[in-house]
Amino acid sequence: MQAQDLLRQTDKLPNVPDVVRELIQLLSDPDVNYSELTEKVSHDQTISLKVLRVVNSAYFGLSRKISSIDEATVLLGTDKLKTLVIASGFASSVSKVEGLKLPEFWADSFRVAELAQWLAKRTPLVQADEAFTVGIVHNIGRLLLHLTEPTIAQEIQELVANRKAGRVKAEQDLLGFTSQDAGKALMDLWKFPAGLGLAVQLHKRPFANEEPNPLACVLNLACYLNACIRAEREYDLVREGFPMAVAKAAGLNEGVVYELDDALMIGDGLNQLI
Repeated sequence: MQAQDLLRQTDKLPNVPDVVRELIQLLSDPDVNYSELTEKVSHDQTISLKVLRVVNSAYFGLSRKISSIDEATVLLGTDKLKTLVIASGFASSVSKVEGLKLPEFWADSFRVAELAQWLAKRTPLVQADEAFTVGIVHNIGRLLLHLTEPTIAQEIQELVANRKAGRVKAEQDLLGFTSQDAGKALMDLWKFPAGLGLAVQLHKRPFANEEPNPLACVLNLACYLNACIRAEREYDLVREGFPMAVAKAAGLNEGVVYELDDALMIGDGLNQLI
């Protein structure tokens, strides 16, 4: 089997709204026309309602109720609006997946995205909005696998749960490729910027190529911190285990380990989008 085989089951692929795809494709364009983009967002009722619900929540703590996407853009700025639109768009892409608890899956993805963004703001080598986006989709290949091959996905889950294999090895043995490969294939199909798909593909092994990929390194570190949060690991152990070689390749300075207590406070603020 190859990753492309999963994509042929077109009726089972996640349904990401056009406005989200367009936004991600335009991430690298500093001259994007945001007024046109916000107009498109306002025409997608599902996303608009979710965005406005979060904008009016305690997460943003605004002093008055916001009733339109235009108002949200003015008060939050386009960067935060992009964050909300991308997160809500992916959270709405599927309604039920065999073998996955979607609220947990997206909560995990959102926190990795926020951690990746936090790290990206501390290195000149990575754009914060790109880091957020790859965080949201870093596990999209696993979602795709559960949608298209639920039986094999369950076998992999059991191997990992019973400690008979790590996830990467289990996927290689049963599929011949990894869910990261599948994620990149899906992002290529969606015509996302190539650098985002590559980062998703490499984040489990950021030194696989001769030159480390800084975005993949940031995503690798975000996943490490997320695992520490989930395990409620003590701060000293988090700092001790922090992969400094990956951090260096991401362009982070050594002092970042003394800021990790701030990163560990990142919670589930975007969960209202689920």
